[in-house]
Amino acid sequence: MPMERTSMRNIREVLRLHHDHHLSQSQIAQSCAISRESVRKYLHRAKAAQLSWPLPAELDDEKLETRLFPSGSIKTSDTSYPDWSRVHQQLKKKGVTLLLLWEEHRAVHPHSASYSRFCEHYRNFLATLEPVMRQHHVAGEKLFVDFSGLTLDWIEPSTGEILIAQIFVAVLGASNYTYVEALPDQSLPSWIGAHVRAFEFFGGVPSIVVPDNLKAGVTKAHYYDPDINLTYQEMACHYGIAVVPTRVRAPKDKAKVEVGVQGIERRILAVLREHTFMSIADINTAIAPLLSAYNERPFQKLEGSRRSQFLSIDKPALKALPLHAYEYATWCKATVAPDYHVAFEKHYYSVPYTYLKKMVEVRISTNSVEVFYKNKRIAAHPRSMTGGHTTVKEHMPKRHQAYVEWTPQRLINWASQIGINTAEFITRVIDSRPLPQQAFRACLGTLRLGDKYSKERLEKACARALQLNTLRYQHIESTLRNGLEEQPLPTHVEQPFLPCAHENVRGAEYYH
Repeated sequence: MPMERTSMRNIREVLRLHHDHHLSQSQIAQSCAISRESVRKYLHRAKAAQLSWPLPAELDDEKLETRLFPSGSIKTSDTSYPDWSRVHQQLKKKGVTLLLLWEEHRAVHPHSASYSRFCEHYRNFLATLEPVMRQHHVAGEKLFVDFSGLTLDWIEPSTGEILIAQIFVAVLGASNYTYVEALPDQSLPSWIGAHVRAFEFFGGVPSIVVPDNLKAGVTKAHYYDPDINLTYQEMACHYGIAVVPTRVRAPKDKAKVEVGVQGIERRILAVLREHTFMSIADINTAIAPLLSAYNERPFQKLEGSRRSQFLSIDKPALKALPLHAYEYATWCKATVAPDYHVAFEKHYYSVPYTYLKKMVEVRISTNSVEVFYKNKRIAAHPRSMTGGHTTVKEHMPKRHQAYVEWTPQRLINWASQIGINTAEFITRVIDSRPLPQQAFRACLGTLRLGDKYSKERLEKACARALQLNTLRYQHIESTLRNGLEEQPLPTHVEQPFLPCAHENVRGAEYYH
């Protein structure tokens, strides 16, 4: 059976979870949102290719794909499965069998799974309908994270507006030791920041983080892009953890955190329900002593407390924190524009021109913007908070690099030596382009016409072009070639293009 179509990023994640965390194939499949069969085949191909771990730094996505799939790229699978809940209901009807349903499904999807695989997936579905054995939590292995259903209100002092604080909860599997934090919202920055502070609270990191299927942390499963949110995945790599989301409609997967949420709702949030808060910081200050008391509270049926169990069981098993906390960064996808730049927040950053029209991934942190193609960094720039362009000379084609020594002011100064109309024409041509360098070829061509036809004729041709409101080199060249600069203008001529006061119009003085 052909494998699911997936990305090299997912294959790297499969190898990382297998070698660094020794997860089972089922756990890896769940974390990466791919089938267990695909996980097995990726691991088999990696072994056959004699790939070492960690992968060599020089092994980019293209080289990795060649090693794993020497005969070509990953093949797209036509395998599909039906809605198992509907299959289950159909089987209740008289005379309907799994074989009949498989044959009907195969008639519509000729390349779907074999009958034995079809039956196996149905048995797996049946297993989710019945209670499974009680979960066993290994020390330091899992941290369960979620948001509480309850919230706390606070008042914005400057406006008097009542706002809602979201409550983040993290519970260690073996000891039930709990971390609680109030956040302004459930956005990705808040979600990632809460994880970082939770790891610092525990003084270490677990092997696995188990979130609910929140939009902030988990991208919706998609045939072509089944990844966990890239920022969440990057944070996981920074701390050396695996993210294994709970299955949809599988409450037993998140029973640990749901019990923890219930406990803090009763022991912390209910206690604070009548309090008036003026900031998120005020809420967290009030939570701190209540959380400490909650973790110190003795168990009813077990010896000790959450804290004592944490110190004796979970704490020694946690991995050490990295030297530096994770720096939050967002990711987005962009297509390289014809001017070899990608845009973010109205600023344009250059990439090597050889990646024109390629789909790239852009990583944006507080101070930098990095561009990646197939998991290989191809450009890095300081982040700018204003509009404009950041261009690296080496990213430009050779023919464009020839214009780097030219500046807008140098061209305008040259034009001014010919005449006021030529200077105005050149200024407007430069202002008409998003990037001044994009106008340099047309400007140089126009100015060099003065050597061929005389400066006096060029000045008149530019005056005529301004009256006709045309800013093209071809018009100037045609006017001079046909001797039209002295001819009267057409009767129905457009009004001349007059300069106006606007923040987006630079003008000649801009380039001084």
